[in-house]
Amino acid sequence: MPRATRVSTIRRHLVEGGLVDLGLSEAAQKAGHPARHEADGFAARQHVDATGALLVIVGAYGPDWFTTMREARHRLEQPYVKCHVDGDAAGLADHELLVRWATSAELQARKTAQGARQAQLAALMRQQETQQRAEEQRRALEDAGQSGLF
Repeated sequence: MPRATRVSTIRRHLVEGGLVDLGLSEAAQKAGHPARHEADGFAARQHVDATGALLVIVGAYGPDWFTTMREARHRLEQPYVKCHVDGDAAGLADHELLVRWATSAELQARKTAQGARQAQLAALMRQQETQQRAEEQRRALEDAGQSGLF
């Protein structure tokens, strides 16, 4: 059985990430379109799935609810937050995300994918550092009165 995901913990992570908690009731979350709210923000509620696991549903609200939803997903999937976010779960509206704690396999897969994305950038940075060190060494030799022989 997965670890229980508490709404207060998810709410705290999102607020610390700069999102505004609208504090909507469950009935207000289920009623109406998310763009009808004047302020951009989120609302979270507790949810129990078919297996009895305690999960959280986060809804994005306001005129720019899609950006709020993207920011919430980005914040919750950070390595230090360690959540798994599913926007395609059955029974969710377009503006809602299902949140649960990520498994170690999911975290490892994320870490591997991030390493693969950053491998090319890391190789380029190492090449630039090597060129910079060689240039600094050449300048130091020239400043010392030695010049390269051609």
